[in-house]
Amino acid sequence: MRRVVIDMQNVLFADAVAEALRRFDSDFDPVMSDGPDKTLSLCDTVLANILIMEVTAYAPWKLEKRMKIRDELRKRNPDCKIVLVVDENTEKKLADQVRQAKKDGLVDNFIYGSISSSYLSAVIDAL
Repeated sequence: MRRVVIDMQNVLFADAVAEALRRFDSDFDPVMSDGPDKTLSLCDTVLANILIMEVTAYAPWKLEKRMKIRDELRKRNPDCKIVLVVDENTEKKLADQVRQAKKDGLVDNFIYGSISSSYLSAVIDAL
């Protein structure tokens, strides 16, 4: 089983991501975080293989907060893959910063919010 923790502002979007992963491969076991302040402990509890975090311009989903979670997770579970999701249409500057985080090797991948569910699942599967 590949355990995937999903931490997103929009619960409906998070649920859609979880369902897309389940449909793509029954080996995925998505678990939704109740909020950024609970994400690290959830990753510890379920021994997460992958963490998907939405990045927005609003606290507590800002990139800086996400990088703090990333830093702590890397200490606790260095093999856990980290994927950031950002809305590239409404948050163009933020999307550039997220893409740069990938280029800098700070995260394993990033996904734009406008992609299809099958593409999102394939990207997560390829990790």
